[in-house]
Amino acid sequence: MTTPAGSGRGFGSVSWWGLSPALDLQAESPPVDPDSQADTVHSTPELDVLLLGSVDGRHLLRTLSRAKLWPRRRFNFFVLENNLEAVARHMLIFSLALEDPEKMGLQERSETFLEVWGNALLRPPVAAFVRAQADLLAHLVPEPDRLEEQLPWLSLRALKFRERDALEAVFRFWAGGEKGPEAFPMSRLWDLRLRHYLGSRYDARRGVSDWDLRMKLHDRGAQVIHTQEFRRWRDTGVAFELRDSSAYHVPNRTLASGRLLSYRGERVAARGYWGDIATGPFVAFGIEADDESLLRTSNGQPVKTAGEITQHNVTELLREVAAWGRARASRGDPEEQQRSEASPEPGTPAPTPESFTVHFLPLNSAETLHHKSCYNGRFQLLYVACGVVHLLSPELGACVAPGGNLIVELARYLVDVRQEQLQGFNTQVRERAQAAGFAPQTRARPSETFARFCKSQDSALGSTDPAVEPGTPSLDVLAQPLEASSPAPEGLTQPLQGGTPHWEPCQLPSESPGSLSEVLAQPQGALALSNCESDSNTGV
Repeated sequence: MTTPAGSGRGFGSVSWWGLSPALDLQAESPPVDPDSQADTVHSTPELDVLLLGSVDGRHLLRTLSRAKLWPRRRFNFFVLENNLEAVARHMLIFSLALEDPEKMGLQERSETFLEVWGNALLRPPVAAFVRAQADLLAHLVPEPDRLEEQLPWLSLRALKFRERDALEAVFRFWAGGEKGPEAFPMSRLWDLRLRHYLGSRYDARRGVSDWDLRMKLHDRGAQVIHTQEFRRWRDTGVAFELRDSSAYHVPNRTLASGRLLSYRGERVAARGYWGDIATGPFVAFGIEADDESLLRTSNGQPVKTAGEITQHNVTELLREVAAWGRARASRGDPEEQQRSEASPEPGTPAPTPESFTVHFLPLNSAETLHHKSCYNGRFQLLYVACGVVHLLSPELGACVAPGGNLIVELARYLVDVRQEQLQGFNTQVRERAQAAGFAPQTRARPSETFARFCKSQDSALGSTDPAVEPGTPSLDVLAQPLEASSPAPEGLTQPLQGGTPHWEPCQLPSESPGSLSEVLAQPQGALALSNCESDSNTGV
């Protein structure tokens, strides 16, 4: 079997990292209007942002790290994901970023961040941190009062009770609820997934890796990704090798997800790795930098690799975000609070613990948010990842305030997608945005990575564009990911134990190829609770 180019199967059915560089959401939002945005409680303007499928928190962390460059605003980030493992990773990554600097130094935090976020295998000390943090979060999730006290930046109040129970089960598994490496044999799962993806090309996988890197990623603007680091990640799943290669041998359980699959005529609960094996985690922090010297070339070759640029960017990001953590830690210490307020940067107000909140919304609630008055017309900025573009609709557009902005991530860095497919996807994004009541931003800088729109003042719910009819695929591009539509090959998955809640994919499109937005996006939403049908009438 040979997997054809343009199949999309390397994208996977669950997304663990972003396929675009991190954005400063303040720079993407409309200008502050103090009269209309003033918060009577905090006496500061608010920025309400709705993010669909952002998966790794990179945009939120980038926004917090650059907050000192803007007038003070209070951030309300509303995050909607299609699987609870992504919600759990958000929580783990944020708790790591806001860790007390006295407990964990900057270098240790940045290295731990990179390994947990982008490596299939971890060093034992990092795995121990994940187990300890997951155990803490597992105890906090079912206790809202303790959660609010210890993690004041986090709100799970919108999640349903069964979603909180399943979220707790995810943390229990991370904490080692199922002992032994056989609970999640990552190296074997990665290799089997790679064999399944490449088919007859598996023996020539290094040549395939070099072709995808040089002829696709490099041509699309990611020249800093080095051949050796990309090849290593394709072979082993280790993107950031910060120590000797022999140190990485503990499976990264945060990359595990459960699904119900059809196997030998029966529905079987299984756990496996269903994420990206084609592009890698290098794009989010590794191809752009504020320090232009990192992107310098010598004799036509970049002097820094994507891994080195990622480590530098993440270290600087965590250095800036640490200010928010210090403000949170000093809330109960008057002397520390006075000391931190006495030395803010010139012209920059010191951050406060109440300056931002991350709200997680119920799974699969994008189509019903507008029914809630608290969300209707609330958001100044809407971000939609390329994997969930099928959720962009007039109903979702109704949640954006007049004059608000829309940012859509494009599929530029999906190596499985051909150039003509990318153009068709971009066209479909424009049509869907127009149907949702948005118009292209006239002053937006040209970009092949993001499409930028603004909310039309006269847009109304229910307006549709005849060019985009619901349920009508307009672009034949990608086939269903193999693991979403076919029985699981022998050994590719691990059976779930009885104590873990069962998961079930959402309704998938028909077996025939559909549009890119449907085929890329629908599998990302593949993890919904098995009894989600009973909740379909309750909405948010």
